Amino acid sequence: MASTTVVLPFALPPAELAPELSRHLQAPALATLLSRNNFLKKHFIGDESRILPHEAWLANERGALAAAVMHGFGLAPTEGFWFVVHPVHIQLARNHLVLADSRRLRLDEADARVLFELAKPFFDELVWGDAETWFMRADGWQGLDAASPDAAMGSNLADWMPVGPTALAFKKLQNEIQMLWHEHPVNEARQQRGLAPVNSFWMWGGASAGSSAASGAPAQALAVATGAAPSWLAAMGTPGLKAAPGENGTFVLPHLISSGAGNDWGAWIGAMQKLEHEWFGPLLASVRDGRTTKLTMILTGRDGWTEIRTSKSALRKFWRAQNLKNLTQ
Repeated sequence: MASTTVVLPFALPPAELAPELSRHLQAPALATLLSRNNFLKKHFIGDESRILPHEAWLANERGALAAAVMHGFGLAPTEGFWFVVHPVHIQLARNHLVLADSRRLRLDEADARVLFELAKPFFDELVWGDAETWFMRADGWQGLDAASPDAAMGSNLADWMPVGPTALAFKKLQNEIQMLWHEHPVNEARQQRGLAPVNSFWMWGGASAGSSAASGAPAQALAVATGAAPSWLAAMGTPGLKAAPGENGTFVLPHLISSGAGNDWGAWIGAMQKLEHEWFGPLLASVRDGRTTKLTMILTGRDGWTEIRTSKSALRKFWRAQNLKNLTQ
């Protein structure tokens, strides 16, 4: 018997688009799971939040993000205050700067290592995770409120720069790294291959090395579906646990993040249809035949998340129409 939690980042489109998108979505299994439930609760995050709802949910479940991600990479610092760091591309859009989608950066390990080693002397401590995820120590920056890259992506970057007493120190460090990497042979070669230059870095998720996420295993196993997940998210998964419908544990399905964060709703519908075939259908079957005794679905958007629970008995509520009306913020 399994108790399954499925987390679906960006499953909730903006309210003004949800009716039209739902009309184009052929997902009867998802409609059943959303409609025939025995618990539904909507959670909202404030406008002041600088991370996305699924990131906030993960932080609540797993502890402070930087510590949890470092732990996933096999790193266990015993002291200091740490941030997750990503090499990024910042581009000019009309009259403002925009943080580009890092999933399209296609930064390989060889190029990332060169940029990492160049930048390392400018940090108090800079630690390698993989090509797209590093970690920096900044003990005096505990009060810095930094946005996640997916929260800031595509918007005027001025609105998403870190805020707090050390914001100017961050900006100075960022400028130094930008000048260091500007027109470096690695970036010149990337541009010759038709790739965007890696011209800056982004940091977020600050946490103390002594936070609860860095010590001890989480209460429930967590798996992250492969393929679409950024490496920081994949690192939070329990080693050896594969994401599969009907299993016991918590499963994060990142298939919708890129299209949802980038407002590519055609791709979003395509990804949803794939999830219907690979996940929602098998999950519904697992609940119906009793292999999954309780299914909890966490569907997130930009403003919050909806928590929906269902079970075999809830599926017998035949008087409830099967529709996608709960697929909205």
